[in-house]
Amino acid sequence: MNTRPMNITHVVENLNRGGLERMVLELVKLQHRQGDRCQVLCLFERGARAHELDELGIPVYACEKRPGLDLRALARARQMVRSHATEVLHTHNAVAHYQAVLATRGLNLDQVVNTRHGMGSNHRSGRREWLYRRALTRTDAVVTVCQAACRDAIWRGIVPPAKAKVVPNGIRVESFQPASAAMRERLLQRLQLPLQTRVIGSVGRLNWAKDQVGLIRAFRQLHDQQPDTALVLIGDGELRAELQQCAIDEGVTGSVHLLGDRNDVCELLQGFDLFALSSLSEGYSMALLEACAVALPIVATTVGGNGEIVRDDNTGRLVPPGDPTALANAMLALLQDPTHALALGHAARAWVEQHGSLETMALSYASIYRGSTGRTMR
Repeated sequence: MNTRPMNITHVVENLNRGGLERMVLELVKLQHRQGDRCQVLCLFERGARAHELDELGIPVYACEKRPGLDLRALARARQMVRSHATEVLHTHNAVAHYQAVLATRGLNLDQVVNTRHGMGSNHRSGRREWLYRRALTRTDAVVTVCQAACRDAIWRGIVPPAKAKVVPNGIRVESFQPASAAMRERLLQRLQLPLQTRVIGSVGRLNWAKDQVGLIRAFRQLHDQQPDTALVLIGDGELRAELQQCAIDEGVTGSVHLLGDRNDVCELLQGFDLFALSSLSEGYSMALLEACAVALPIVATTVGGNGEIVRDDNTGRLVPPGDPTALANAMLALLQDPTHALALGHAARAWVEQHGSLETMALSYASIYRGSTGRTMR
């Protein structure tokens, strides 16, 4: 494969905290280390994590798009793509894609690649998907992050089969150390909890798709049977107040800890006894990959790509979505069988080392980028 460095422009809505944004940041950093010349265009604001690229000298620009058709924002994007001598335009999710395709119409680009990071099944997104499908006429490849999302996008007629690719997300596995008694004790001290407390943790934006309401209800059932437990939620979002009220309503407010957005997720994960993901909709969860890297026993719902990461009773346990009782029972079973839980965690770590690395993901994208031999007019 030709390894000549490439000029790559990534287009996102912003670089705030979230799984999509984490994946883009890590991919851009690795491409930069490998010699590619990268920049990131943020359709709206730059976002809270843009500074991570600033520190490496990787340009991050904000188009400051306003609602509706914003010709000024499109003109900014076009100028930035052209001045970068962009060869590969890599957009992330639907809105960033059709806006970027419109902005770059007529420019010479080797490859236009879009990654759909979730399942994309929001029933309110009809107009968005219509605009997205129109943009696919000037798109070389559409990447989904799991087989389930690829099948769904093709079945719904959104992505042409000939353009569909699957590239699972990857993480820097070497950055994560397995959970340990010392880190667990450290976390319990920070939370001012007794040292015998068992900690169930989850990472994700506080929104309907992650269904932390269902997780809190499941935790209440578990807590009734095993009181020396705590639930730790890392992340923030529009449902924070609702989740706080849910914990009060369920009578577990003193045992549910909402830590908000954090910069020390790696360390916090090492203090958990068990990781839970209660999603109603999911693509290919970065949080699950990170839990695997920390060798945590996992309980996750059978949605999206979760089953491509968690093999039931091999690298974790799978339960139906929207079923707090099933979730509670699975979590309780692992807490009560630490030997089996430890074995599942070790198997998850071995799996992510082989299949979930950042380098594996980047190699797949590099192959897609170089899929065209000549420049084409868009």
